[in-house]
Amino acid sequence: MDRRRFIMTTAAAALLIGCAETGWAVAPPKAPFRSSRKDAVKISEERWKEALDPLSFYVLRQGGTERAFTSPLNRNKADGVYLCAGCGLPLFDSRAKFDSGTGWPSFFQPIAKNRVLDRPDDSMGMRRTENVCARCGGHLGHVFNDGPRPTGLRYCMNGAALAFLERRRVSELGDPPKVFLGARLPSSKAEPRTPGARP
Repeated sequence: MDRRRFIMTTAAAALLIGCAETGWAVAPPKAPFRSSRKDAVKISEERWKEALDPLSFYVLRQGGTERAFTSPLNRNKADGVYLCAGCGLPLFDSRAKFDSGTGWPSFFQPIAKNRVLDRPDDSMGMRRTENVCARCGGHLGHVFNDGPRPTGLRYCMNGAALAFLERRRVSELGDPPKVFLGARLPSSKAEPRTPGARP
């Protein structure tokens, strides 16, 4: 029994060392998000858990990824804007949305570059560019260089990180846009919702 345990322990150690040398080890934690915006959202993780449904919390606050082809926003063709499901900041216009065939809502550009920030992401054994909300730091998805014209970019977003608002209601957000935790607009009867959101 001791010999078997020794062999298993040695094999596991060799595998871990090999993974670390090839870059397949778990990436170190990222530096905490710090927004320089005046309207930055700085609340506790406990408050985020109260404001978000479990899937949106997993994606936005823990950097998770929803399963492909599960978000209703992937198929949404309505005219409007896509908000951060965490704080309600308008991020993408429906006019920049396209069907990438990947199973996640995809856009060729954000509404404004200062609304979606890029961060290096070396997790999962590859180098990617993560996108986060500039106001609350919520994980949105990743950007790739295989999109359509005019930018050639594909912002591949998690539907659980977004909420949709019809264009006729955009004025409800205010200018600059107000903070709406969980993308819930207090003045509206039909609130923008994310997949799996609590009623």
